[in-house]
Amino acid sequence: MKILKFGGTSVGSPERIENLIRLVQDAASVEPVAVVVSAFSGVTDQLLQMSLYAAEGDERYKSDFLSIEERHLNAVKSLIPVREQSAHLAGVKIMLNELEDVVHGTFLVGELTPRTKDFILSFGERLSAYIVAEAFKQKGTNAEFLDARDVVKTDNRFGAARLLAKDTYANIAAHFATHSALQVITGFIGTTLDNQTTTLGRGGSDYTAAIFGAALDATEIQIWTDVNGFMTADPRKVPDAFSIPQMTYNEALEMSNSGAKVLYPPTIQPALSKHIPIRILNSFNPSFSGTLISHHLPERRVPVCGISSLDDIALLRLEGSGLVRALGTAKRLFGALAESNVNVIFISQASSEHSICFAVSLDDAEAAKHAAEREFALEIAAGKIDELTVEKDLSIVAAVGENMRHRTGIAGWFFQTLGKNGINIVAIAQGSSELNISVVIDTRDEAKALNVLHEAFFLSEKKTLNLFVVGVGLIGGTFLRQLCEQKQVLLSKQSLDIRVIALARRSKMFFSERGIDLRAWPETLEQHGRPTDIGKFIETMKQLNLPNSVFVDCTASDEIISHYHDILSASISIVTPNKRANSGSYESYQALRYAALKNDVSFLYETNVGAGLPVINTLQDLLASGDKILKIEAVLSGTMSFIFNNFKGDASFAQVVREAKEKGYTEPDPRDDLSGIDVARKILILAREVGAPLELSDVMVENILPQSCLDAPTVDAFFSELEKNNAVFDARKKHAESHKRKLRYIASFQAGEAKVCLEDVDEEHPFYTLSGSDNIISYTTERYHDRPLVVKGPGAGAEVTAAGVFANIISIANYLS
Repeated sequence: MKILKFGGTSVGSPERIENLIRLVQDAASVEPVAVVVSAFSGVTDQLLQMSLYAAEGDERYKSDFLSIEERHLNAVKSLIPVREQSAHLAGVKIMLNELEDVVHGTFLVGELTPRTKDFILSFGERLSAYIVAEAFKQKGTNAEFLDARDVVKTDNRFGAARLLAKDTYANIAAHFATHSALQVITGFIGTTLDNQTTTLGRGGSDYTAAIFGAALDATEIQIWTDVNGFMTADPRKVPDAFSIPQMTYNEALEMSNSGAKVLYPPTIQPALSKHIPIRILNSFNPSFSGTLISHHLPERRVPVCGISSLDDIALLRLEGSGLVRALGTAKRLFGALAESNVNVIFISQASSEHSICFAVSLDDAEAAKHAAEREFALEIAAGKIDELTVEKDLSIVAAVGENMRHRTGIAGWFFQTLGKNGINIVAIAQGSSELNISVVIDTRDEAKALNVLHEAFFLSEKKTLNLFVVGVGLIGGTFLRQLCEQKQVLLSKQSLDIRVIALARRSKMFFSERGIDLRAWPETLEQHGRPTDIGKFIETMKQLNLPNSVFVDCTASDEIISHYHDILSASISIVTPNKRANSGSYESYQALRYAALKNDVSFLYETNVGAGLPVINTLQDLLASGDKILKIEAVLSGTMSFIFNNFKGDASFAQVVREAKEKGYTEPDPRDDLSGIDVARKILILAREVGAPLELSDVMVENILPQSCLDAPTVDAFFSELEKNNAVFDARKKHAESHKRKLRYIASFQAGEAKVCLEDVDEEHPFYTLSGSDNIISYTTERYHDRPLVVKGPGAGAEVTAAGVFANIISIANYLS
């Protein structure tokens, strides 16, 4: 025999009841079955609210009753032919009249006792089972309504009654021995030995099914619900969660107790005692295999079977010197909590014995605090124990799986995953069974923790990055195009899913938590964006609290840089080509590095110097490997490189500068390039990477322009003055050429000093053969002493700069994995 239990949503409408009948008839064609049903969906909550209204003298209970009455009478009318409805409507009406009488009595006396509440709640299952049994008969199945109160015996702990197994099993066996019809059984309810109605706790219909299964030695207990079995995580919080095909009784019990609301935890014990498999199935998707729970531990490629969570948790801490080596402290504490009917969810105690912390539901927090302080009143008064502290707005997140046992590194993996995403752990617990690792965290981090742990354990070959991109102009727009073109390749070949969650430009910003379609981002931003407020942008990014978040700044804005510290402190990595942060004050430079280190996130800026060239990474690798930097020389401006590479022969300096402007190499006002400040910022960044505590003002910059050029009021006037001063530059060019040398605009750092100046170099110098607008960087080190290490290539341009930003983002993905 199989026991088939159907939850509230599976009997929530006449259509669902007809679906239930088909499922049961199919199962009964193979072997005998019995059916357990819950109340119609939402009815138990309605009954509870109605009873509370009545006890408070609130006449709104009457409208609730009418709603319940109408729903059940309409179900009969839908399921039973008109000519046969009278008797069935009368049967339902008798129960409804009894319900109305007891609720009205509650209204009159103004009191709702636990016993009365259980009796009122029992009507949900009684009405449901009666109607379902009658519907079976209409479909040709010989069925009987079985009120579980006739056979299920409990103690008198109303609201969560404990089973009297010996009496109950005997009653069930005797009943089934004399009743061959299909039994449609009320879930959730029983009676005491003196026939007072009790309930088995919310979710108790699952428990009823297990009780009947154990009493009848069933071959399988099926729990039909509205989900595809146990999931690897709550799909409402973890979109990538999937069904667990098989799990053990212990795993199911741990998952249920840790927040997975698929199965009522007490259901496990009766099935476990008789080794009866439990199968969780979806009545809305009956062809799906669901989850099979048994004693068999399935083969898995991952050590855990699921990640679960409990929210609305309070953590209480009992601490003080009076706890150290004090015998019986735990007994006193948990005894006092038990006497106050406080259920303890989580316990943690360090070996120092200086403190004990424990978690309870938020509703029990005050009762727990009062119970503990009452028990330890003398010690608190004497100053040996502190008053209890209560922390609220917490959640418990747990990784569950029997395959964790005797596997090294699981806890490290668990904690590292949380740490890399800036999730602070308030308390930790793991039993010696190694079946469950639980942590208490801030509720605001719950969804983030579930997602990163789920990805780490179940999708370890897949990594998701969530990008927040500010600046979608030339570099930002080019990066988005490159990402769009490469997105599927990264997903298929590297299992890397890079999602752009938000975009901002000067006028508009747009967020999409599931990711923006990069094929149409300009239209999306234009049509759906709201006015840009960088403060609100960053605050929204922080509030979303998505795992593996990366802020990408493709602007040259000082305002955005002012938010960097706040972003890093929120455990969000930063990638930027904006060199202003690293070339601002040294104090700010150090603060950003400390914030990144403290919060275990990345602050990457490879494109600050040399665009996409591996300039900074190469320097960092040299230093990390123990090499010592003796000298850095570099041509760090594509503009200046083009100008002096083409300033030869008969070409005048003004002519070459004008050509550079026409080809787009210079800023609109070429003096912004010729001033050398941009190059000074770059050599300052490299000097700081070496460890020099320099300010921008410490970099010596040669002014190569005559004062009249600097004072010119317009760009046209500047070029006129430059023409007048061609002779000055021609003289320097001829002097260099006469010595077989070439002019190069070189930034250098040596012996703690940084400078930018126009120099002439000979044929032996690595910069002599520089051409076009290339950048070149030469590192002279203790290891690369006689022949410096040289990095050379395009050091400007949207494509290479965007590619450098892209590369930094990929490196963050590699770090996180």
